[in-house]
Amino acid sequence: MDKLANEVTKEQLLADFSVVVADAEALLKATANQGGEKLAEVRAKAEESLRVMKDRMVDAQEALVVKTRAAAKATDVYVHENPWNAVGVAAALGLLIGFLVGRR
Repeated sequence: MDKLANEVTKEQLLADFSVVVADAEALLKATANQGGEKLAEVRAKAEESLRVMKDRMVDAQEALVVKTRAAAKATDVYVHENPWNAVGVAAALGLLIGFLVGRR
């Protein structure tokens, strides 16, 4: 369960970084016409940082996809090897969810 929470957190983190990167790119485009050597230096540094961040996000997304596929494969193997256990767990979860929804 903790592993699942970590995966959700990673997905949220990637989504948040995507928003930050998009905002930073928009800011760089908005200031593209501004002059000054210092501003040009800052803009170049920010562009490089964004490029590095994008590369890291792509790597993190690829790793997340690989882990998700591995988890799906492991689940598939488990269900095929233990079908009645899987049915029991699904039924128990269904009862629990039904109980919680019924209380509202």
